[in-house]
Order: sequence, then structure tokens, then C-alpha cells
Amino acid sequence: MPRPHVLVVDNGTLSLPQLSAVLADLGTATTVVDTASVTSRLADHHQAVVLSGTKVRAHDLAHYAPLLDLLANTDVPVLGICGGMQLLAVAAGGRLCPGPQRVGRSDVQVDTDEPLFTHVRSPVTLFQRHTLYLREAPQGFRVIGRSTQAPVEFLRSADGRVMGAQSHLEFRPHGREILRGFTDFLR
Repeated sequence: MPRPHVLVVDNGTLSLPQLSAVLADLGTATTVVDTASVTSRLADHHQAVVLSGTKVRAHDLAHYAPLLDLLANTDVPVLGICGGMQLLAVAAGGRLCPGPQRVGRSDVQVDTDEPLFTHVRSPVTLFQRHTLYLREAPQGFRVIGRSTQAPVEFLRSADGRVMGAQSHLEFRPHGREILRGFTDFLR
């Protein structure tokens, strides 16, 4: 069976090598493009899209217009990580709020009945690095993970196709297992 192929959109994260390595270890082939190089149509061989963390704030929708066009024109699973989740939420009408800087480990309660969390038990310990928070899921999404620091640590679209993680899943064992849950959608 051929390896599933994932388009990884590099939104400026410093941890792209780690993210790509984890996805490869989980049996996927990846193509990495930066935000400026995204086309409005997904290549036929891509079975999913993963959005990395961001350097440019997620509220700058003009900067991300090509990426948002791509996501509007595809029906494959999408996972936004950290700023990638924030971008998905803002594009759907969500609002980001400033908060205390979090860097390091964080315990997160997850809804273990969600397929994304097939390989973990709640709570999970994940790596955080951010200062902006989503206080509630935008319309068309629901919260599937939360912590004492952030009411929205994970979200999922009503149709289950689009998911987001505030945490950097490319670090820590629980993050890897959540990524495994995402790659399960591709098999």
C-alpha cells in the first residue's frame, strides 16, 4: 500500500524539521511549501493538509489568502497546529485574545471519543509556545480539548474534516500519538 501523501504548509514555524520528521516516522510522505507558494488547488496525490505554526499573526487574512483559497477548494482532512489552528479559527470568524506567554509543557483534557485522540488517554501533556488564545470555537466548530490556561486547546469542524491543535504536536510523545490519530484518517 502506498504511503499517504500530506501537504505541509510552512507558515514560518521554527519546528518544521521536527514536524516533517514525525509525519515521516508515522508513514506519510510529505511535500512542504511555504505560505507564499501555495496554489489554489490541491494536487491529486495529496490526501491531507497540515498547517504549521505561524510567524505572521493569524488575523492577517490577506497574507494567508492563497492558503485559505486552497482550503476552501479541497475536501481532504486538514490539521492546523498552533498558529495554523488560530488561522483556521480566525478565517471562520473566531477571535484571538492576548494572554500570558506559555512556553513548555502543558496538561490538556481531550475528548477521547474523538478519532483524533484514538491513541491517547486524557489528560495529555503537550508542548506550548504562544501568547494568543482562542476563547471559544467559531461557528461551525466545536471544542474537543481544553486546559486551565486555554478554553480551546483543540477544535473540530462540524463535519469532522478540519481540526486544530493549539499545542505543537511535533514535540512530546502525546503530541506524536495525536498526529498518529490524524494520519489514521488517511488510511
